[in-house]
Amino acid sequence: MKKTDQNDQPSNNNLHQNNISRREFLAAGVAAPLMLPALMQTFVNAQPNKQSMGISSSVPLKGKVTLLPFDYRNVKLNPSRWQQQYQSARDFYYSVSDDDILCGFRRAAGLDAPGKPLGGWASGNSSVVFGQWLQAMARTSQANNDTDLRKKAIKLVDEWAKTLPANGDPRMRHYHWEKMLGGLSDMKQYAGYEKVVPLMDKITQWAIENLDRTRTPAANKPWKLHSGVPLEWYTLSENLYRAYLVTGDKKYKDFGDVWRYDSYWNKFADTSDPKDAHGVHAYSHCNSFSGAAMAYLIEGDAKLLRSMTNFYDFLQNSQCYATGGYGPAERYVINDGALGESLESRLDSFEAPCCSWAAFKLAKYLTMFTGQSRYGDWMEKLLYNAIGAALPIVENGKHFYYASYHLGAGHKIYSRSNYTCCSGTYFHDIAEYQNLIYFNDVDNNALCVNLYLPSQVTWTPADDSARPVKITQQTDYPEGETINFKLDMPAPFVFSLKFRVPAWSKNVSFKINGSVANVTVKPGNWATIKRQWRSGDQIQMTIPLTFRRSPIDKWHPNRIAIVRGPVVYAQQIVHKNLVSIPPDDDALNKWMVPTDNPAVFQYAGQEQSSQRDDFMPFYRFGEMERYRMYFDSSMRNILW
Repeated sequence: MKKTDQNDQPSNNNLHQNNISRREFLAAGVAAPLMLPALMQTFVNAQPNKQSMGISSSVPLKGKVTLLPFDYRNVKLNPSRWQQQYQSARDFYYSVSDDDILCGFRRAAGLDAPGKPLGGWASGNSSVVFGQWLQAMARTSQANNDTDLRKKAIKLVDEWAKTLPANGDPRMRHYHWEKMLGGLSDMKQYAGYEKVVPLMDKITQWAIENLDRTRTPAANKPWKLHSGVPLEWYTLSENLYRAYLVTGDKKYKDFGDVWRYDSYWNKFADTSDPKDAHGVHAYSHCNSFSGAAMAYLIEGDAKLLRSMTNFYDFLQNSQCYATGGYGPAERYVINDGALGESLESRLDSFEAPCCSWAAFKLAKYLTMFTGQSRYGDWMEKLLYNAIGAALPIVENGKHFYYASYHLGAGHKIYSRSNYTCCSGTYFHDIAEYQNLIYFNDVDNNALCVNLYLPSQVTWTPADDSARPVKITQQTDYPEGETINFKLDMPAPFVFSLKFRVPAWSKNVSFKINGSVANVTVKPGNWATIKRQWRSGDQIQMTIPLTFRRSPIDKWHPNRIAIVRGPVVYAQQIVHKNLVSIPPDDDALNKWMVPTDNPAVFQYAGQEQSSQRDDFMPFYRFGEMERYRMYFDSSMRNILW
């Protein structure tokens, strides 16, 4: 097998390999990654309790971990739109026939293969999503004590293992192989299924000996190199590092080091605006920084963390829409107004499930390592406007892929192919909701509230394991302004509660047991309340929700989306009236008129007819409902 340096140019054979499109490549099962990282949460298992969370005690962790997610434990979603989305997804994946999922694997192994292939990208076998489904099933079973889903996942693993030949060849190339390793790692860590360990070892030894190590970095020219060669090879390190943390076997770390992406990570070592980071595949390059995060956790190299924070700022400053989405045509754009221009020509604005997944992980890692609340703002945007606004996965694996923010009009449609990469990351995203709401600040004996969703958490303070605290969160936010918390505990004691104050917010306030609380509130930071808490204490947090104009970029200051709190509002398109949006936020808030529905607004002077051009949250639009998200008065003649 020929091995080349990362900076080597691809051979003629490699270029020939890339003559087919990325989608065709993956759908055919020929090669690698498209967009679905495995959510590697192991980093959350910091030193204080890594053994209890499934991390090998023999693994030294040198990276600083400031805040810990709850790692799919002790958090429950209460009834809400988001809990319903989760339940619908869980029920769909649980209902998919085991025989259909396994059919392609069994056929390839010459075994009896009842059922039929899933179809779409999984028409040959389900390897494009199989590992990710195992990951999501393991995490969900842990989060909700879902024994039925755990049993399904174990059966799938056991039956798949029967198709594995003696040499450990899983009949997968880089992309699929990595997800499989991630799925097996999670089955050990979250489902507690120890029988996967020899399977992990077997397929990894095969990969060490057989996976192509060409490792040509992605480039903006020629187009065929947008995801590198082999496709998305640079995402492999994360799951290999996670396998190392779970097993303690250094073989996984050593092989993970092979797939590091320093040539791209280093572009952000000293700047958040590199001149040559554009034109490459958006999802997988965001996903690659989860590998940098795992490397930081293991090695403690400050340069890796600096690159991650600068990359985050690169996305926020030049690549993100008001929704938090990024990557028109699945690419990063030049920071010269190209993002705003994409609204005129592209319908594939944002690869919603996959890119949400990569972003959730990046923001979570950064929250963990830095302790800063600002990364929660992106999680919140994506929850409400990206994955939380996606159409649900339905019969035969029909699912949402691209979100469209086109200036003229958009509508939500299902992918033309079933069971694509986004059907894997959709399951990941939904399983992740419970893991993003709360964080544990062990050093400061504090519980951090990151997202405002109806839920409950059981938190055990670091200094007193005998006094667990249950906190119930009730709210209709982001359609309403108040979030209520109730505490239950066996006895009074002192600790801190920290609440994320969104960077966009103004005049956030708190009441404790009905009385106004004197709390220091600074947008973009945590608001901390430390006191002796008692069972039955109640906290009311109010986040005023007002409208504001959100320009797409500085080159198009009047090409704007309308945002209320964290939520992007879109206009129903019934008539061809292209309204002129008021020129400033004060005028906008006077122009938007509330209706009997707290989530729906009309505009001043709107025709009162049976068909209205109302404004409502983007997440409320269903399949084929036409909407307008971005507005630009200079485009009037072009649009109509």
